Amino acid sequence: MHLSAASWLGLFLAVPAGAEEPAGIRSFLPAQPLSRAQRPAPISAIVSNLTDEPLSVEAKLVTPPGVTLLRPSAGARVRLDGKEERRLQWTIQAVAAGEQELALELTAGGAVVTTAKLTLRLLPPLPIRRQPYLPEPQPVQTDVLVGAHNCPLWESDRPEMWATEMWANILKHPERTPALGFYGQESPEVADWETKWAVEHGVSFFIYCWYRNGQGGPVKMNFGSAIHDALFKSRFRRHMKYTIMWENQSRGHAGVSDERDLFTNLLPFWIENYFKDPGYLKMDGKPVLFIYRPEFLVQDLGGVDKVAAAFDKMRAACRDAGFEGLYLLGEYRGLDPNHLKLMKSLGLDYTFAYCWHVPNSPTPQQAIDAQMNDLRATQQLGILPQVATVSQAWSGWQDEGSIWKIPPTDFERLLRQAKDLIATFPAHELGRRLLLLDNWNEWGEGHYLAPYREYGFGYLDAVRRVFSTAPEAHEDLLPEDIGHGPYDTAYRTWTQRTEDLRKRMTRRVLKAGAPEEGLVGWWTFDENGDSPVVLDYSGNRHGGVLESAARAKGIDGGALVCQGGCAVVDNHPALSLTEALSIECWAKTDVGGQGNTWMVNRVFSGGINTGFRLGVLDGKPCFEVPQTDWSHHLSAREPLPQGRWVHLCGTFDGKLMRIYVDGEEQGEMERPGPIHANEFHLCLGNFELKHAAHFVGLLDEVKLYGRALSPAEVREHFQRLAGRARQ
Repeated sequence: MHLSAASWLGLFLAVPAGAEEPAGIRSFLPAQPLSRAQRPAPISAIVSNLTDEPLSVEAKLVTPPGVTLLRPSAGARVRLDGKEERRLQWTIQAVAAGEQELALELTAGGAVVTTAKLTLRLLPPLPIRRQPYLPEPQPVQTDVLVGAHNCPLWESDRPEMWATEMWANILKHPERTPALGFYGQESPEVADWETKWAVEHGVSFFIYCWYRNGQGGPVKMNFGSAIHDALFKSRFRRHMKYTIMWENQSRGHAGVSDERDLFTNLLPFWIENYFKDPGYLKMDGKPVLFIYRPEFLVQDLGGVDKVAAAFDKMRAACRDAGFEGLYLLGEYRGLDPNHLKLMKSLGLDYTFAYCWHVPNSPTPQQAIDAQMNDLRATQQLGILPQVATVSQAWSGWQDEGSIWKIPPTDFERLLRQAKDLIATFPAHELGRRLLLLDNWNEWGEGHYLAPYREYGFGYLDAVRRVFSTAPEAHEDLLPEDIGHGPYDTAYRTWTQRTEDLRKRMTRRVLKAGAPEEGLVGWWTFDENGDSPVVLDYSGNRHGGVLESAARAKGIDGGALVCQGGCAVVDNHPALSLTEALSIECWAKTDVGGQGNTWMVNRVFSGGINTGFRLGVLDGKPCFEVPQTDWSHHLSAREPLPQGRWVHLCGTFDGKLMRIYVDGEEQGEMERPGPIHANEFHLCLGNFELKHAAHFVGLLDEVKLYGRALSPAEVREHFQRLAGRARQ
């Protein structure tokens, strides 16, 4: 799911869908991901007037015993204009370390209208000792080598993607906020913090996901900054080993085009840039290479036997480069004997799991048992040796499917069981000497070990207790303890810009004809050509952000140029129309036969049985209100006319869907039952931002209603502008 430049700002709305409260709390968060006892800790909240009229509100911060309110916000009593938002701030200080729960009460008209809660984890007190740089790491010794998968997606040079897509699920779950904030991974100082935290808790190497960007030619990378810009330039790199997992999942793009590509481009790059590096992990004199989808190489190289031959050649090439060979490990998280036999036939040395997808949203104990059962079963099959991985949690990037988390105390039990299991593996195998942790920093997908808001250093402390004989008592530093940071400047800049955009796009504006019965939103694209926002002229303030798109002359004022960009309207409960709806717009194109292009969409992966959309399918106008996955596509009888403005409308009354072209009905379909609500944004001009399934042409006068327009109303709406349609 893509979130627009402003969409994430609505993720912490405290007022549930359908609520009638006049005020809400959009966010309630600490300024720092982790705070210390006996040190001032700033807290802020964004409170919202949900009505169109001015409103006086009082925001009261309620603190538990042992927590002192040092600085009440001067704006705790505020008067808000219609739909206005205001940021309020407090400073608290706790006496002792541990969890503290704060509450924020919002009062309007003498009554509490909504509340929000915030759990703070206070680390032990520590005086601030400013230092010129991070103290040298103090690595602890472990009886097995412990490595952690490292997800290097957190680059700050592409803020539109980085601050909206990469961090989107963390913004939905602020308890996941890393101790470094929403950092940019390309910083060598960030790498040094990660190295220090890892080696001082017994994690001695990282397995970086490694992404190739294009096949068949010289190597180009995606997300390579964690290694090349950060680790390689960091001061503490000598303390930390690393290896790579070839993330060849993207077919035709991230693998190899043929054997020549493998041996002319890819392997030489790895040998020269990584394998020969003293910091690269080698076991028994052999570099260790992880491969995410080894079975994809069967197609890339032309057969199982050719993959096996290529792996042998890779080992020979490594011996020619001065190594003892090459260890090849293939990712698999299942128990199908046939797949394990395939992996063995390919010539892999070991199997490993990147993570464990435990089904049915298990309890912590069930998640522990499932992982240990799979590890034992893999061993009992005896087909291919394994290097064991243990997982801490899972959610998926969109909270899809099974969602679970093992708290640090339970995770420690899992680590001890895994340690006991690998002690039974044959002494000569890597699986006896290595244990893999999932994951260091997969913040979006929901599995992570690095220090963060909810549990602080809890997971790393568990690793230290299980695998190291070092004293349990130790000092875990944060950047602010020594006067360093922040490392999220790009994110903070983006946040400020987005806050400014939100104020602009939620202005109340009306166009002649509004308000109108049941009208939820009206997007006319009549703003100035360079305006980054798209206003809602219904008066309901559901404005959006223009993303990689432009305006042109429309049928009435401006129009959206649909060439891959779009306008993205923030999620709002009012967009989840469940009983009835209508979508109408004017569209113009010179491109006939468009196959699967969309101009109004609220149906996305992760919710393909919910929402609505309007577009072109097989050259014909199409209206969809799915009831099951991708169901209920209602197409018009005739193709979309070219070279002129066309009025399109789709209506749903709870029983029937209808589609109209130029005011005349061109199809109907039975679809009884309500529409499932969702939390998606609304995309205008495309299926999704920068998606290939975008309408090609112009889009104007988009209206969304919370009722089914009658045939007479649709005809009348067409006739209002019909005289301009051929101009």
